[in-house]
Amino acid sequence: MASSIGLTADAFNQLLDWLDPDRERAARSYEHIRARLIRVFTFRGCSAPEELADETIDRVAGKVAQITQGYVGDPALYFYGVAEKIYLEHSRKPSVLLPRKPLVEAKEIELKYACLEQCMERLSRQNRELILAYYAADGNSKIGLRKQLAARLGLGANALWIRAHRIRELLRKCVKQRYRRMEPDVLINFEGTQ
Repeated sequence: MASSIGLTADAFNQLLDWLDPDRERAARSYEHIRARLIRVFTFRGCSAPEELADETIDRVAGKVAQITQGYVGDPALYFYGVAEKIYLEHSRKPSVLLPRKPLVEAKEIELKYACLEQCMERLSRQNRELILAYYAADGNSKIGLRKQLAARLGLGANALWIRAHRIRELLRKCVKQRYRRMEPDVLINFEGTQ
């Protein structure tokens, strides 16, 4: 199995360019693909769906230069194909899969991600780009990426962290409020279907 390369700023920009020439549409497409990957890995009972989604994105980003030359069609489909291979790799490992979650819990996760997508749409373009770039990498690569981001924005590391924290808190509150408004309807629907 290939190890995760981490997402560098250049690789992330190439990935966004491949998703859509318009940066805002590309960012929305990226958000949608990542959320969908997390849902796929969650529904399959994987113990670390976010990590597997990020690994999928890292692998695709590592091959973007090769992919863009001959790939025709919706880029999201390529991600889902890579995700299938990653799922198969990880399902062979012991204790990677958890028992299947009840349908209500899986639906709850899906609804929360839908709320997050709606809340992301409500952010200003600048804040949406900042939060996406801030969380674009994991592990050691995120340190370098965040230093570059801070330099590009003319901020210190603490100021960048504070800004990202404030945006994250706005998103958390927004998701919580939206989900609370949806929750009673969701529970009624599920009680009727089970």
